[in-house]
Amino acid sequence: VQLQASGGGLVQAGGSLRLSCVASGRAFSSFPMGWFRQAPGKEREFVAAINWSGSSTRYAESVKGRFTFSRDNARNTVYLQMNSLKPDDTAVYYCASGPAWGAISTATQVDYWGQGTLVTVSS
Repeated sequence: VQLQASGGGLVQAGGSLRLSCVASGRAFSSFPMGWFRQAPGKEREFVAAINWSGSSTRYAESVKGRFTFSRDNARNTVYLQMNSLKPDDTAVYYCASGPAWGAISTATQVDYWGQGTLVTVSS
């Protein structure tokens, strides 16, 4: 399974970015997907999750109301729309796959990881 994340970059506080993650190698539409992030000197933390159909989402409190997670199963792609970005959102963002809805928000239970994309928010 390969996960290819993209869309990171440098943005001013209050701005927006959209991250994408394309999956290959297994039945994409059968598994939940997640986004995590890791800031320098900090542990990897959960950001958002989406179930196999896209009908259910889950967000960390720190991003709720600002980030929106969606998926397009026909394109094997998930998207993380990030609005009202803050300097505290600066991190490397990783997409993640599977194995189950109850586990996708826990980093140690993730099946597969993408390579990460850097988001830098300037004040």
